[in-house]
Amino acid sequence: MQSVAISQSVVTASNIIDLLRLRAMRQPAQRAYTFLTDDEVEVDNLTYAGLDLRARAIAGLLEQHCAKGERVLLLYPPGLEFISAFFGCLYSGTIPIPYPLPSQRQLQRVQLIVADAGASTVLTTSMLLPAIRRRFDESGGTALRWLSTDDIPNEYADHWREPVIAGGLAYLQYTSGSTSTPKGVMVTHENVLHNVAYLDHVFDHGSESAFVTWLPHFHDMGLVYGVIVPLFKGFPCYAMTPLSIVQQPIRWLRAISRYRGTHTVGPNFAYAHCIRKIKPERCEGLDLSSWRGAINGSEPVRQETLEEFTRRFAPYGFRKTVFCPGYGLAEATLMVSGTRQQDDPAFCTVRADKLLEHRVVECSPDHEQAQTLMGNGRPTFGTTVLIVDPKTLRECPRDRVGEIWVGGPSITLGYWNQPEETETKFRARLADTGEGPFLRTGDLGFLLDRELYITGRISDVIIIAGRNYHPQDIELTVEHCHPAIRPSCCGAFSIDVDGEEQLIVVAEVDHRPGGNGNGTLKEQEIVQAIREAVAATHQLQAYEVVLLRSGTIPKTSSGKIRRKDCKIGFQNQTLSRVLLNR
Repeated sequence: MQSVAISQSVVTASNIIDLLRLRAMRQPAQRAYTFLTDDEVEVDNLTYAGLDLRARAIAGLLEQHCAKGERVLLLYPPGLEFISAFFGCLYSGTIPIPYPLPSQRQLQRVQLIVADAGASTVLTTSMLLPAIRRRFDESGGTALRWLSTDDIPNEYADHWREPVIAGGLAYLQYTSGSTSTPKGVMVTHENVLHNVAYLDHVFDHGSESAFVTWLPHFHDMGLVYGVIVPLFKGFPCYAMTPLSIVQQPIRWLRAISRYRGTHTVGPNFAYAHCIRKIKPERCEGLDLSSWRGAINGSEPVRQETLEEFTRRFAPYGFRKTVFCPGYGLAEATLMVSGTRQQDDPAFCTVRADKLLEHRVVECSPDHEQAQTLMGNGRPTFGTTVLIVDPKTLRECPRDRVGEIWVGGPSITLGYWNQPEETETKFRARLADTGEGPFLRTGDLGFLLDRELYITGRISDVIIIAGRNYHPQDIELTVEHCHPAIRPSCCGAFSIDVDGEEQLIVVAEVDHRPGGNGNGTLKEQEIVQAIREAVAATHQLQAYEVVLLRSGTIPKTSSGKIRRKDCKIGFQNQTLSRVLLNR
């Protein structure tokens, strides 16, 4: 099993349990995690010793009910109780499955995960347990053991016996894709130790660092970077709820200012949300000079977002070099590549028409077909990235777009109980040389001067009249064509109509009083704006445009558009259409 050094110490950790045990011994009274309310008030905190005690108590109870290796579903609201439960599972040798609190309509998916993982137990809070259990029982799913963790006495810690970590499996990270069978990514202790060391190498944390996060704890980025990296390096983490940032993004920046935050992470839409929603008068007293790493990942990084965010917040100490675009996925634990903290974000300008032909042709920014792409860093630290033709399985020339294949110690074991898909996706080899194994990401991109650029996803490419179109490009055009269209809330896909592929566009509109439409929206006006923008920019005719109610477009837990679900909803006529004046 791989060992990694903790901070500047010569003592090494061989699993995630070691990370916490060593912190608890060396820095017992240091505050590790602090949770803030929507009013930015500290309501809960954990020291390293306190977290270790709670983890041992929870593990002591689990050892009485569960055998080592049993899978345990974690259903928690935002807060620190999840962290205690997660480490309690690791301490007991059971396999935690982080997952969001399910709504009534999400119960079926949770039941699929329970069945797929063979989960025996659910952990949650004492307040939530009765209601969640009742809903599960009424849905007729698998019988489960239910335990609350916030009311477990600390005395149970006396029953704990440190497990032998056999096989290395730490937890299952279920992907947040669409309606297909859920896939549980098998993440090992070795995977996590390598990836957090990689993250630390790229983003250059120190003992003086402070992390501010609002990412969901059940998401790979929220778990690995928001929980485990601060533990690995020994710096404090300040956590907030995702909803609080959606409602008032100034809270995020105020927390960075107040706690002298050095690092934070979020998808591109979060930074764009700050640009749109934060008024200058709300920034009085803001000091962002401590900010050293604004990691931007999980969706396409937009140059205009980086530039506008820098312009808006430079008066408060923000610098453009703070931005660190990156690329990753759960199957690689988290990060595949990232822009080093001290480097300027890289970008390249290429011809959009050639890119649709999977060719990389650089051009000047004033070229009529110019398209600027942001780089996502250079793979390092034992991580290998190849660009491969997905049909021939041979490495592409440097001027070609291909599928991104990844190798290295962060690549996880595969999908739980899915050997055939694991073999196909995680054991790929080049057809001509046999080099491998590699993870097939399903993402498209290219390498230029060793910098990784992402262009789309194989399964999402729209092919109409023999031409390729990337849906994210069409979606960006749509969201900019009318003020009533909600940013990051558009979906583009194609359907078969009488043997020909036709473009469908769905878009949320802000129809509420006081919204961008101010209650006077006309459906025909918005639809026509979308049709004209798509035709002018992409030379495409939209077969149908559907306007949706706010907050109803299908998204993953990380905020990505679930285009497959959009397509299914369109075909089944289950999308939540908005009624506007015609």
